[in-house]
Amino acid sequence: MIFTIASKDLKSMFASPLAWVVLTLVQLAAGFLFFKRLDDFLQVQPQLVQMASPQGFTELVAVPMFYAMAGLIMLIAIPLLAMRLFAEERRNQTMVLLTSAPVSMTDIVLGKFVALMGMLLIIFALIALMPLSLAATTRLDYRFLAVVILGLTLLAAALGAVSLYVSTLTGQPIIAAIGAFGAMVLLAVLGDQLAGNLEMRGLSVLAALAQVFSPVRNFATLSRGVIDSYAVACLLLLALVFLALTVRQLEARRLRGRG
Repeated sequence: MIFTIASKDLKSMFASPLAWVVLTLVQLAAGFLFFKRLDDFLQVQPQLVQMASPQGFTELVAVPMFYAMAGLIMLIAIPLLAMRLFAEERRNQTMVLLTSAPVSMTDIVLGKFVALMGMLLIIFALIALMPLSLAATTRLDYRFLAVVILGLTLLAAALGAVSLYVSTLTGQPIIAAIGAFGAMVLLAVLGDQLAGNLEMRGLSVLAALAQVFSPVRNFATLSRGVIDSYAVACLLLLALVFLALTVRQLEARRLRGRG
């Protein structure tokens, strides 16, 4: 049932002009960043050859592009794609039909989450094709690239769950998008500052707990090509927390007899 709901929502996304606009904007931005970084790399390549252990194409072109795209995807793509998953159902008065169907609320939430992640993975795959297109003519650090893509996927999962929860709080998709954007900015700024301040004061246990709500810090760790199990756990836990909150919110609305 989860994948049935996911398939329906994914098809609905592709039937909407919004998904194609998001895909186009993200690819244009990724293409610009890729060619800009590639041009800079080609200009400094003669100097890199003279170094003992120079950074390569992956470190100077591919990874910075993914890091820059993480911000764009976090602040624009995820809120716009997630805003309609529940808010539009409520606006169109179809949420009552969905919640009254013989399917658990958990399945509904996970189905919509899988649809969102499916769209985001398509975006990531298209971005990854850019550096991979030069694999025959340059040396790529595939492990480094794989860890960065893993980090970006986990970041998207965590922030996608946040956006999904915000989408249950309103019946207006545009308000859901603005709310998700605001929630992500708060997590990116306040979460990181809180974890940093606690760490500076020697409160390592509290800092470790606060790091769960600092997705950007966790992604930054993975973007260095190091698989930090705690950073991975924090991103997964953040996603699970907000998915659970989404299920709870919808269960509460169903008990009150509201769609």
